[in-house]
Amino acid sequence: MPDSNDRRDFLKLSALAGTWLLLPGCSSTTARRYSANEKLNVGVIGVGGKGSSDTVGVAGENLVALCDVDDQRAAGTYKRFPAVPKYHDYRVMLERENLDAVVISTPDHSHAPAAVMAMELGLHVYCQKPLTHTVEEARVLRELAARQGVATAMGNQGGAMDGFRTGVEVIRSGAIGTVREVHVWTNRPIWPQGMERSPEIAAIPDTMRWDLWLGPAPHRPYNGSYAPFNWRGFWDFGTGALGDMACHLWNLPYMALELGMPTSVVAKRVSGNTDEAAPNSSIVEYQFPARGDQPPVKWTWYDGGELPSLDLVPGVEKLRGGGSIVVGDRGVLYSGDDYGRRYRLLPEDRYVDFQEPAPFLPRVRGDNDGQKTYNEWIDDCKGGAKGLARFDYAGPLTEAILLGNVAVRTGEKIEWNDANLKTNSIAGDELLRKSYRWGYHI
Repeated sequence: MPDSNDRRDFLKLSALAGTWLLLPGCSSTTARRYSANEKLNVGVIGVGGKGSSDTVGVAGENLVALCDVDDQRAAGTYKRFPAVPKYHDYRVMLERENLDAVVISTPDHSHAPAAVMAMELGLHVYCQKPLTHTVEEARVLRELAARQGVATAMGNQGGAMDGFRTGVEVIRSGAIGTVREVHVWTNRPIWPQGMERSPEIAAIPDTMRWDLWLGPAPHRPYNGSYAPFNWRGFWDFGTGALGDMACHLWNLPYMALELGMPTSVVAKRVSGNTDEAAPNSSIVEYQFPARGDQPPVKWTWYDGGELPSLDLVPGVEKLRGGGSIVVGDRGVLYSGDDYGRRYRLLPEDRYVDFQEPAPFLPRVRGDNDGQKTYNEWIDDCKGGAKGLARFDYAGPLTEAILLGNVAVRTGEKIEWNDANLKTNSIAGDELLRKSYRWGYHI
């Protein structure tokens, strides 16, 4: 790696910049827009795992810099783009390189500090789901993006697909009538959850910068059970099955019903929750308020093998690994797809002659469904139509989802005061936010 003295360089650059990194709210930089024929200078933070496909997704622009704390995990991407400069510390990369936009594909706990630094520099940001690690971070990112005027997107690829947008249009057209009930489930976790902290201390791999992997999280000795994959189950790094998959699975009904923030959240059933890790399984119930002439909605989440009743979906013999059921007073929309790109209207004999409404949501350019999420963000960066996954949408979606984890962890019914970013619970309020190690902030 060319930046073996990342820490020294970071301290030098921070000093030259007046140590602005350590001081929140001190930015006035705003983004400029490019024409459709120009290319963005893009940096990618986290290029192994999902970051590999995210890097490929924006490779049609100018890839200026790649950053990862794990050389082994990033090796495939580095081999594919050998001429692009490589970094371990994204803070050094953001200060040093001439960038227009940044893609963030790190573990959940590092999303917000990286996105805040990028937006304070006036950079457009594409950030993987869940948008943030805490409720407060989601609010901060949404408000900062609005102040800076940058184009943003959460990596919720299903939302850019034609089939997803058709499903939204079907619900909004009234095909299933008035909706008062939604059920969403996943087959996650597929990683360990419900565990206590392991006392094992292992040697840090030569290819990994462990301190930079921890980033804003409290220090702990290296243990192979955390990285590169199983971090999702640990509260210090991930957001469990709910945080991992709800941004995909909630997206179709949440957008279609234009729900906003819940009034209350309660964990109805939890198995294996610990202070260290997310539960083995949970059922979480949300109450969303009325919107205009639309009634309140009861929304139930299931994970870890918990499932809604098949009685809700007549004619369906078995629920797929993840999906959603939107219950109207005239019918049901069932999507057995993580991304909401396919749906069925039930009971089927009621919809034999159903005609989909004329499209009224924009469609994203391109024939490759997986590429569309990047195309929409890139076009937005260059002054095109605003993407549907911008932080002004993804922020509230993420806040609502992560309130479920607050309910799971406290064991209390959480009453939500959206305007003041507060709950009815002292323990709940503490879980809305977190502390950050020196050198990181939001």
